[in-house]
Amino acid sequence: MQTKSTPESAPESTLESAQDTPLNLTFVIGSNRHGRFGPVVADWLLARLRDRDDLIPQVVDVAEISLPTSLAPTPQATAELSTVTPKLAAADAFVVLTPEYNHSYPAGLKNLIDWHYTEWRAKPVALVSYGGLAGGLRAVEHLRQIFAELHAVTIRDTVSFHNAGASFDDNGRLKDPSAADAAAKGMLDQLVWWGRALREAKGRWPYAG
Repeated sequence: MQTKSTPESAPESTLESAQDTPLNLTFVIGSNRHGRFGPVVADWLLARLRDRDDLIPQVVDVAEISLPTSLAPTPQATAELSTVTPKLAAADAFVVLTPEYNHSYPAGLKNLIDWHYTEWRAKPVALVSYGGLAGGLRAVEHLRQIFAELHAVTIRDTVSFHNAGASFDDNGRLKDPSAADAAAKGMLDQLVWWGRALREAKGRWPYAG
């Protein structure tokens, strides 16, 4: 009598090893405006990212990218994409830093997003914002809609800096870091959970999107 074989599940030790592997994280700095405040917030956040053993960060700065808004595959665009696209494709997770300009996010950030599609798909995105009274949160809510269309998963918790210029001293240090540090830890813990879950899921089953 023959018995029908069934696929063996991966050994538990193999799964645990995969879960322990740090996530490749791409940190997108979303403003290219002259005199931008973004680098101050970015430096603070990069220090939080580099303190973690479960994340390996690399940076994509919109201010260092010159992609045409026409989405035409010009030689210039091809050259720019050869640098930035691999950083997005290699990511297991993203952190996107955005200011709020006129109740929304910057055009340069939208252009970077629109030049790509599969690079965002089935990956988690944490959103960090800065601005005036609203702290950039209106930009964050708009970005959630964009990333949902791209089959990305935005993290529920955010970090936002209201009246950001007054929150940091002249040396770029937060005047009162306790609340922001706690918020960043919570957000990044959630990002790592989603990053691991989605990475494992994609390793088992092709994404259907």
